[in-house]
Amino acid sequence: MFRRRSASDSAVVPAARAARPGFEAEALGYLDGLYGTALRLTRQEADAQDLVQDTYVKAFRNAKQFKPGTNLKAWLFTILHNTFRNRRRDSGRDPVDVDSERVEISAQADPAATPEEQLVRAAMEPDLQAALDGLPEAFRQAVWLRDVEEFPYAEIAEMLGIPVGTVMSRISRGRRMLYESLTVKNLESTGRKVSS
Repeated sequence: MFRRRSASDSAVVPAARAARPGFEAEALGYLDGLYGTALRLTRQEADAQDLVQDTYVKAFRNAKQFKPGTNLKAWLFTILHNTFRNRRRDSGRDPVDVDSERVEISAQADPAATPEEQLVRAAMEPDLQAALDGLPEAFRQAVWLRDVEEFPYAEIAEMLGIPVGTVMSRISRGRRMLYESLTVKNLESTGRKVSS
């Protein structure tokens, strides 16, 4: 699977790095944000790690296509979202084997097993986390990229491959769904306290 680099390989790598001084370091600075978004998209630690790794492989291989002076973060997130979309489309073609015992066992496992998930969940109140997880994927992506990653509408539209108006609509509707979900949750908890 892994092979040793030949003399010709080692000559190519420094030449590519010399052409883009600081590109790798700047790109790696977005690792946490990319991982958080990948985790939000895939909802699985291993899949998120693979998605981020593939994103960086594609970014480093195509570093020559990046235009200096443009937004590197948006370029990386676009690669991440396109890679996720491609994987999802391709996985729809694969047959699915389900082991019901394993599904039941994993359903009982703690969903906040990784430090990243624990940090995100600790930063968000449980009700907000549940409401965000309950959003349909299209709305969850748009709200996450705008409110957590703080991307402008135009860059979100480019990343997701949809018009800016659709992004604005999804964010608005997603926020409204979050508000309604949290309001219902609050009324339920307040109702329980009053009746107790």
